[in-house]
Amino acid sequence: MEIKVIFDKDTDEKFLQTGWGVSFLIEEKILFDTGEKGEWLINNFKKLKVDINKIEKVVISHEHWDHTGGLWDLLKIKKGIEVYGCKGFSEKFKENVKKEGGNFIEIEKLIEFEEKIFTTGEIEGYYKGKKIVEQSLIVKGKNGISVLTGCAHPGILKIIDYIRDFFPDESIYAVIGGFHLIEEEKRIVEIIVEEFKKRNIKKVGPTHCTGVLGIELFRERFKENFLEIKVGQKIEV
Repeated sequence: MEIKVIFDKDTDEKFLQTGWGVSFLIEEKILFDTGEKGEWLINNFKKLKVDINKIEKVVISHEHWDHTGGLWDLLKIKKGIEVYGCKGFSEKFKENVKKEGGNFIEIEKLIEFEEKIFTTGEIEGYYKGKKIVEQSLIVKGKNGISVLTGCAHPGILKIIDYIRDFFPDESIYAVIGGFHLIEEEKRIVEIIVEEFKKRNIKKVGPTHCTGVLGIELFRERFKENFLEIKVGQKIEV
């Protein structure tokens, strides 16, 4: 399975746009999150020679602007595309998807919505004292299962353990995305890094809201199994 980084905060290529939020394209047809701005998302599609017509489904991890910002421009180009969002998303968001020509599909529980590609379904967490629902993606590749996260507001370890309950016999090859450790103290981040090791996760690709400290601590601990996430990169899982 190939995962292409469409949007993130870093790149080695000057012609690609970077910013806040993430967007990953799986096997050229499943888009997970859309970054912060539509113009930048579409630019990166063009520069990376992504055929938008091949994108069949969009999965939105959670409602925050930096994960949904590119969706609206995409819907203008790709009418009728399926948008998979949590059942607990706001009615305003659901209506906006329909208004812009998308087909909103409510997700509540873990399901396989494409061969070897699953959504966790909505997992509850808190952000700034308010309840939030978020979903992550699970990809079954040749190396085991890999996890893509948007911001991991429910807690990155909570998400991983939730997934392992459904796939007890599968090894976790990689966890990639935002881990939302940017506001955590160093000792908390160090504990989480060690918990990744205890759970026998092979590779890790923290980015976005993981924060500079978190990214560096994962890099130090995982060494050659640390994945540098940058726009334009392709990752085989």
